[in-house]
Amino acid sequence: MTNIPIKFREAELPMTTIGIIGAGEVGSQIARAAISNGYKVVIANSRGPETLKNLITELGPSARAARAADAAEAGDFAVVAVPLKVVNDMPVEELAGKIVLDTNNYMIWRDGHIPVIDSGKKTVHELRQEHLPNSKVVQAFTHIQAPRITTAGRPPGAPDRLALPTSSDFPQAVDLVTRLYDQFGFDTVENSPLSESWRSAPGQPAWTELAHQTRDELIVNLTRARRS
Repeated sequence: MTNIPIKFREAELPMTTIGIIGAGEVGSQIARAAISNGYKVVIANSRGPETLKNLITELGPSARAARAADAAEAGDFAVVAVPLKVVNDMPVEELAGKIVLDTNNYMIWRDGHIPVIDSGKKTVHELRQEHLPNSKVVQAFTHIQAPRITTAGRPPGAPDRLALPTSSDFPQAVDLVTRLYDQFGFDTVENSPLSESWRSAPGQPAWTELAHQTRDELIVNLTRARRS
């Protein structure tokens, strides 16, 4: 049985298309929440659009499947919901000039060691920005378990409303994520620039309490972060 996201308010933007690269748990849940809030989505995976038939049937007429470059090109903005590769595998040209929401967390057990991240010289989101030099990369949806994207949202002002962090080197990207979080039922804590995004990374206080943090609690936990 599929969870149907709650729609808390009318979208503040006109009908917008989101290009989603990655159709796993995070990408598909963002697609569900986006469609429930009036967005269209074009979604891609690594195996080809023909493998997404069941998901598209579930999502309905506001969704279609495509290859990654086509999804990137179709989106007014984009979501990258796949792990970062040391050698870039994202469509640079098609994402140029666009805001790109990066949902990735650096997981050594999955990604292997990336020395520049291990040393603290760069965050995983700074590397994504380097891979997409003509895009506006913003950290988003890194701090919530995928199923809760469509079930944990609450109306504005609710005492148990969760807060999610975001970081970017571009204020307009933070503004977009803040609107999207609000539409999905979450508060925002800005933690810019991208070089500060390590504060909510795995192992930090904000990460260990990700199951439930209000805005005030998340702010405190971000300040408690310490580099290894």
